[in-house]
Parts: sequence; C-alpha cells; structure tokens
Amino acid sequence: MSLTRWAFASTLVTLFSASAFVPQHSRSKSHHGSAATTHLYMSAALIVQNKGGGHGELGFQLAKVLSDNDKITSVTILQDDACKDSAEPFQSYATDLPDVKVVKASLGDESMTATALQDILGKDAAFDYVWDNASKSPKGAGQAICDLAKAWNVKLFTYVSSAGMYQPTADAPFPMPETTPIKESAGQNQFDQYAIQQGLPLVTFRPQYIYGPKANKHDYIDWYFDRLVRELPLPIPGDGTQKLSLTNAEDVASLLAAPLNDEAAAIAQRVFNCGTDQLVSYDEVAYLCAEAAGIDKDKVMIEHYDADMFGKATFPFRMTDFYVAPDTAKEKLGWSGPLHSLKDDLQSFYYESYVARGGPTKKMSLIKDWEITVGSKTSLPEYGSSIYDKFDPIILEVPAAPAE
Repeated sequence: MSLTRWAFASTLVTLFSASAFVPQHSRSKSHHGSAATTHLYMSAALIVQNKGGGHGELGFQLAKVLSDNDKITSVTILQDDACKDSAEPFQSYATDLPDVKVVKASLGDESMTATALQDILGKDAAFDYVWDNASKSPKGAGQAICDLAKAWNVKLFTYVSSAGMYQPTADAPFPMPETTPIKESAGQNQFDQYAIQQGLPLVTFRPQYIYGPKANKHDYIDWYFDRLVRELPLPIPGDGTQKLSLTNAEDVASLLAAPLNDEAAAIAQRVFNCGTDQLVSYDEVAYLCAEAAGIDKDKVMIEHYDADMFGKATFPFRMTDFYVAPDTAKEKLGWSGPLHSLKDDLQSFYYESYVARGGPTKKMSLIKDWEITVGSKTSLPEYGSSIYDKFDPIILEVPAAPAE
C-alpha cells in the first residue's frame, strides 16, 4: 500500500472509531424526515419548564425548535411536577416530542438544592445550553439551576423573564425599549442579578401577552369572545386606541432560540424584548374576534369607560399603552420576525378552541360589567331588568308602582 493510500485509510478508521463513541442522543435528528447527520460533539440543551400559565406552552414549542436546530444534539425538559399532565401542552409531550427526554422535579420547592437537582437529572448529566422558563426568583430551584449551570460551564444561559416589570414614565417612548425602567424588587430582576453574580453567560428575554394552539391560559382573548358570543357590551377603558402585542407561542419560541444565531452578540446585549411587531389596538382585537366568530361588525357593542372612575375592572390588559417590539433581536440576532398574525390565528384555531373549551356556555360573573355599563347606552329598561340577567342574574329592589 502506498503512503498516500495508507494515510487515507488511517484517517477513515479514526473518523469511524470516533463516531462510534458519540452518545446516541448527541446525534442530530429531524422531525421532518430529512437524513440524520452525525456530529462528533455533543451540544445538550436543557429547558426548565414551569407548571403552566402564560408561559406554559413555551417549553413545548422551544423543544420543537431546538430539536430541528443543527447546533443542538439533544433536548431535555426539566418539567415542574405540579403541571397537569392531562392538559396541554403536557399531554402532547410523548406524541409530539418523541426524541425529547422529560424529567420531572418539584421546581416550586424553595428547599431544592443544586445537589438534589443534579441527582434528579442524573449524576453525570451536564448541559451546554440552558433555557429557564420556570424560575421567578433566585431561590430554591431557581438558585439551584444557576449553580448547576455554572458548574456545567454552559455556553448560554437564557432566561425567560417578563416585560411586566417595566415601569414606563409618563413620557416614555413606545414601543418600550430594553432600557425602560424596571421594578427593581421584581423576582425576575433578582434572578437576573444572581445569574450575573455567578458569571453566567446570561441572555434575558422579556415577553408580553402570549397565546398559542396548546396554551393553558386563555384569559386575554377569551375576555372578548365571552362577551361577543353572548351579545353583551365590551367595557374597554379609555378610547380603545391603546396598543398591545399579542404573540403566538411559536414565534416566542423562535425568538428564544435566536441567541444560537450569534452567541457572542446575545451575551453582549444581554436583554431582549420579546413580542411580535404586529400591533393591534384594544378595539381592533374586538373586531378581529367578532370576525373569527362570524359576528357582524355592527353588532359589536364596545363600551368605552372612564378608567379613573371604574379602574381596570375585569379588563385583561393595562389601561394605557403597554407594548414592546423585537427590533433589538432582529438587529443583533438576525431574527426574521413573526410567522403568525393574530387575525389568522383567531380564525384558524383560536375560536374553534374557545368553543371546544365550553366558552359560550360557561358560567360567568358579570357584575363589574353591569356596574360600568348601567346608565349608559345599555341602561336598564324602566322595569328594572338587565341585559345581563340571562347570564348572571342580578337581584334588584324595584320600588312598587304607586297605586292609581
């Protein structure tokens, strides 16, 4: 055998021998049927997922995104065991995430230590990338995750915080930039500070109102449908032109994975707002929901009211403008923007889901609505009954008519 052929054969032996020792979970996979590629390295990702609520769907959607990312070779979800297994998205883990490992732990336990959590994950378990979508403060499991991430020497530590801690001033610009003042005492900010103190390569995202096909919190949009399908007024504070961003969980997940596009830029920037740039007003949400439910626009009864007099009442959003935009993520991380629109999603899945969940027939308390709308254009007829009586009967003491 010539020297050249010997060197070539030796190289082949080295390559195939190395691949034989790559753990099975470190080999990339595709959920779309494309050929798998073998990597000679492991990039394990850990998603720490809460028990549900506004962020409840994010771990599921993020796992799907990471499973298709060439940089990630294995995905594990550390799931809070307080979740309801029969609810979405948790009931879809086994069917929709077949290659994702799910480990359960009591993430709400403030006595949880790094040692205990390492034992739950496996004594030899270690991860290169961590996404924390559960911790609300640097206590218990929150501190333990940070401490483990430091011990693992992670490449990125991505934290799902909240834009709810922004405290914009009266003359603040909108959309709110990442430099907007925050509530310093907020648990999420305390968590950020602890992660920084530990020297973690922290990247923090601050999302706002989230909805999705497998969400387990529906309060925001359901508020509109609850009144529209019952032909009731929608009490909206102010003039209804206040803007907000309602973002599909799939778009949020793609944003959370965007630091993989440029890890150094993500770490240098550290804080990113997280939301769609397709803004809608409070009144526009009402008309979009009506369209999805097949309700004529002229049948939508919007009742603008004085927020200073009645306060927030049951309205699901802030009484003023309160929205962010993903401009920084687009510029620094090359995020391409949202793939979903509220209008399309309301028509393609949300309204159908609302009906399937029993929205049109569920019992509701409408006393606050009644308090706001009484005396205005939906005022009580002279006999004392109310348009709300059918759904939430209100007992009124009506003076007896004087004797003739």
